[in-house]
Amino acid sequence: MEEEMNSLKKIARIAGGLILFTAVFAPFSMMYVPSILIVPGNAATTASNIMASDGLFRLGIVSDSVVFLIEIVLTVLLYVLLKPVSKTLSLVAAFSRLAMTVIQGINLLNHFFVLLLLSGAGYLTAFSPDQLHALVLLFLNAHEYVARIWGLFFGLHLFVLGYLVYKSGYIPRIVGLLLVFASLCYLTQSFGNILLPKYEGIFATVGLLSIVELAFPLWLLIKGVNVEQREKRTIIESA
Repeated sequence: MEEEMNSLKKIARIAGGLILFTAVFAPFSMMYVPSILIVPGNAATTASNIMASDGLFRLGIVSDSVVFLIEIVLTVLLYVLLKPVSKTLSLVAAFSRLAMTVIQGINLLNHFFVLLLLSGAGYLTAFSPDQLHALVLLFLNAHEYVARIWGLFFGLHLFVLGYLVYKSGYIPRIVGLLLVFASLCYLTQSFGNILLPKYEGIFATVGLLSIVELAFPLWLLIKGVNVEQREKRTIIESA
């Protein structure tokens, strides 16, 4: 029993550490690299920047890859932690996070298309430089729009996760409420950008409020879970 308790505490702290790691790591590819290389509305300059900083662009792809590989591990760890509350809802949370992860992986194709267009391959002579640059910007914009799609799946995940945490009894209820609030921020940002794109700046500000979700990994990393309460939930669920 003691070994199982230590294992659960370790799983909680690993999950918390991994979430915080992705929260620190992801902005490199999602914010820093685009801010350096992409000039909105200027296809030629953007293409020139990427060709001049090919290594940085590829590093952004690697960064994204590391994040979605970690997300697969997190999906399993969070399911293990919260399944005593509700196996059904834990599966909903797991599948929505996994769906987000798959979309993140597929979305990298847009960046690989950019590399292909700027590779200088012989068959690309069928396109004029202006056409190539326009296509580059098209795929970069597509990558940004797909992020709004996976944001919807992540919003659903956080909503269900927040409910599970709130009902768990072995993680503070306030943490669950903060996760639900963060989910509403993600959903508002994604749906808002789809419906009212001219107010993108306002919805981006709303999206920034989702930072409150970090209360969850911080709690897991520092405090872990109340294993005794979790075991009670497991007994009640299996009764």
